[in-house]
Amino acid sequence: MTPGDTVMAEAPTQAASIRDRIEDWPAEYAEKYRELGLWEGKTFSARLDEWAEAYGSSTAVVDGDLRLSYADLARRATELAAGLRSIGIVAGDAVLLQLPNSADFVVGWFALQRLGAIPVHTQPGHRHAEVGYLATATGARAYVTTDVFNRFDHRELAAHVADVAPALESVIIAGDLGDHAGDERFHQLSSLYVPGAEVADPGISPSDISMLLLSGGTTGMPKLIGRTHDDYAYNSRVAGERSRLDSDSVYLAVLPIAFNYTWNCPGILATLRVGGKVVLAPSQDPAICFELIEQEGVTMTAINPQLVPMWLDEREFAEADLSSLKIIEIGSARLSDYEARRIIDEFDATLQQILGMSEGLFCATHLDDDPELLATTQGVPVSPYDEIRVVDPDGNEVPDGEVGELTVRGPYTLRGYFDGEEQNKRAFTADGFYCTGDLVRRLSSGHLIVSGRIKDQINRGGEKIAATEVEGALLTHPDIRAVALLGEPDSVLGERSVAFVVPETTAQQPPTRDDLLTFVESTAGLAAYKAPDVVRVIDEMPLTPLGKMDKNALRQLLGDA
Repeated sequence: MTPGDTVMAEAPTQAASIRDRIEDWPAEYAEKYRELGLWEGKTFSARLDEWAEAYGSSTAVVDGDLRLSYADLARRATELAAGLRSIGIVAGDAVLLQLPNSADFVVGWFALQRLGAIPVHTQPGHRHAEVGYLATATGARAYVTTDVFNRFDHRELAAHVADVAPALESVIIAGDLGDHAGDERFHQLSSLYVPGAEVADPGISPSDISMLLLSGGTTGMPKLIGRTHDDYAYNSRVAGERSRLDSDSVYLAVLPIAFNYTWNCPGILATLRVGGKVVLAPSQDPAICFELIEQEGVTMTAINPQLVPMWLDEREFAEADLSSLKIIEIGSARLSDYEARRIIDEFDATLQQILGMSEGLFCATHLDDDPELLATTQGVPVSPYDEIRVVDPDGNEVPDGEVGELTVRGPYTLRGYFDGEEQNKRAFTADGFYCTGDLVRRLSSGHLIVSGRIKDQINRGGEKIAATEVEGALLTHPDIRAVALLGEPDSVLGERSVAFVVPETTAQQPPTRDDLLTFVESTAGLAAYKAPDVVRVIDEMPLTPLGKMDKNALRQLLGDA
């Protein structure tokens, strides 16, 4: 995509605050959540001060050679907030935050909380289309990014976005300004710290929006999700309790920290809440991650299914001491039962499967669940106040054990998207349940098993094929490293199934359609019609900036065939 192809959102026509553009919880629900003590009435800036007071000199964040104590983190957030205020950032302003896993992200996020400004969590992999859209849609006043990351120059991207986003006044670079040193819009992040500074309380409410997260879909522009101080802190608390985090916990952030999964499920914020230590991985390379686990005594980490084969390979040959690792959390997409069992068998840590979403609901297995539940389910909601319905296409609840759409209402699940009037009509029921689009089965124990997505079904000659089920089965094939199943139009069947296959490096030759037909029937035990009609071999699986399988990119490959 070239700069000229940037997809822009329509600029806001009125100076409505971000809070005014997001549906709030009905008053009776908000009152109930406060009375129950779920919403504690504190902003994240106030919480940071509490943590600094309680944990003081304990290490909060490790980023390479940089080690920040809780007191350091609170102080640096204040000093940076003073500098951000000096360039015009005030309470209610949206600020794009696009940084790799670094202390700059953590400090910058809390500095914006000090001001009551609203970070927009932007992924390092986003480019002109996504960033231009986000800047314009939110009316962002500033854009915080890096210089060069993964051989991509974010300064050029920022300059382009600043040229086309009407409200964007400041670009803040964590690193060298390069050719933009003379551009008055550009500021070096390190130069904005004001030693010894104080900042006034911005007077915001805990019910105000603390950040804008992005939906985790695999197609189109991301939807924007406003999370309040109250609801997000409760999310953090119950997620951390499910993983039994405490002051001895050491969390390794492997996936991008702008990702809700890494930031708060339980992630970085839940670790800081209890006085634990956060270690930032500079790369997802399992060799680097294993070294950090040994060096820092990591007790918990979180990865996605795309990294699982690499972690299993590295585990076989690595000499790093992983004895400190107690929990490997896996989520963001459905983990196959086969790979789950391998994780359980080949690591000494407990597998914790999760089902979560930026929109709110977070489910996780219990650490003492039996191995079969750990291997085959994606957990139970972390809050007893999560109201779950599994429904058929007409909205009627289905019995336990039957597949239906997961819908949810609760104290940390949104009631509406940012500027999402039309989206909200489709995504919410009249009584406020969010329709997730996830197809699940609920066991009598309350554990949920993800069966796929409503839009991820293939209608092959009237037979419905759940792509997730077939993908999980095909991943057990010894010659397949990664696989995605999509439907494409067919004049006879209506739709036929196409498997995009990344072969194992040890495979003598890629599996053929006949190979997979035999495998699906004889080994996986699935009906023959679920075998792929077409097999296409690719070198690597395309991923979205959130690290999920990018089926939109694969659909473009279908169109190119």
